[in-house]
Amino acid sequence: MSRAELFEHFSYTSNHMPTTSQLIRSIALLLIASPLAAAGQSLSPAERRMQSYVEQHVAEQIAFVGRVVDIGSGTMNHAGVRAVGEEFARELRSLGFETRWVSLPDSVKRAGHLFAEHKARKPRKGRRLLLLGHLDTVFEGEGQKWTILDDSTAKGAGSSDMKGGDAVILYALKAMAAAGTLEDTDIIVALMGDEELAGEPFSVSRAALIDAAKRSDAVLAFEEDAGKATVARRGWSSWLLTVSAKPSHSQGIFSAASGYGAVYEAARILNAFRETMAGEQYLTFNPGVIVGGTNVAYDTTLNSGTASGKLNIIPKTVQVQGDLRFLTLEQLHKARSRMREIVATNLAGTSAAITFSVESPPMPPTPGNYALLATLDTVTRALGMGPTEALDPGLRGAGDISFVASYVDALDGLGPVGNAGHTPDETVNLKSIPRATVRAAVLINRLAHTRKASVR
Repeated sequence: MSRAELFEHFSYTSNHMPTTSQLIRSIALLLIASPLAAAGQSLSPAERRMQSYVEQHVAEQIAFVGRVVDIGSGTMNHAGVRAVGEEFARELRSLGFETRWVSLPDSVKRAGHLFAEHKARKPRKGRRLLLLGHLDTVFEGEGQKWTILDDSTAKGAGSSDMKGGDAVILYALKAMAAAGTLEDTDIIVALMGDEELAGEPFSVSRAALIDAAKRSDAVLAFEEDAGKATVARRGWSSWLLTVSAKPSHSQGIFSAASGYGAVYEAARILNAFRETMAGEQYLTFNPGVIVGGTNVAYDTTLNSGTASGKLNIIPKTVQVQGDLRFLTLEQLHKARSRMREIVATNLAGTSAAITFSVESPPMPPTPGNYALLATLDTVTRALGMGPTEALDPGLRGAGDISFVASYVDALDGLGPVGNAGHTPDETVNLKSIPRATVRAAVLINRLAHTRKASVR
């Protein structure tokens, strides 16, 4: 049956909706008919066995994704996060991994993380790898359950970000085990329980991850496939601007006695940020919330506030909270310095202060990261997927990989293709799941069996 015939065979109208099993079978058949299945001549015998395993277990893998998506695991749903973790722990133990749940102090208010470690049965010849994913989701609830929409799309919380990516890790390892190449590898799997809203302090919530990275040669992360691989991603910091002024009758505004008021001073500062800093590559700064008036109450944790005043009273207070994104710590420090200089030069009758907090470090591009990309490029070419290029760092947000990128070579974006992540409409491209899985299996296998070159 040709690919065109397969598509026609599994095309349905609203009056003839497919069953889940029919849709999964169509995906499996389309995979077998794709260039991926015909690319085996570029692979080693073991890699061809991995490819065959993935092709033969498409239905099983997609069903597994559906099962874990249906377990609600919003970041603050600690029981749900642990339940998803146990689904993966059970499967990883069957592959010879030792699993442990890393609990966090009650003060951190997070569920904890799943770590699984596989140790080589004989001296390893290649790199120790850290495979990174996360168990929590932004949304959860009945409206976020797993729903297959058609032969290429399914919907549900975490379907792509990143329970779909976690399943890519799991089934890539299963494929390696089936091919007989897993037993002589050293691999750590870290599935974090709070990636979407990391617990503080980070020195506690990310301690186990950093320890694993220090014992590894490379980290591979399985956030959604954006069409190109991620060798760098920007860091993220929050900032809080507080402006104060003397409240008085509005008839005196702009005078030496009354001054300009807090709102004009806040407007001056924000516009100066824009005029002096906008356009610098990889640097962005966004004032997300602003409240101002005579009486202001603002909660920096909830990003919510209230303000009141009178139209004939010069406003006393303004608070603005925003984010700052940067590619390197040097860029962050320069941006903060410029922002402080702008804040320090005040309009008459006003004063202002700005504070910063680092929420996530950057993942700068390094020679080691590009070396991982070069290996991935050989994999995708061998699989008939074509070349793989580096993604523009400006197109990636912050992620857990950034916490460890200063310790180890890093590559991200190895999961399936998704859409509308971080929204209630999140979907995953079902056909991309087996493609990402065989790509991951071959990449992990090649890295785990070759020594690291001196490139950092």
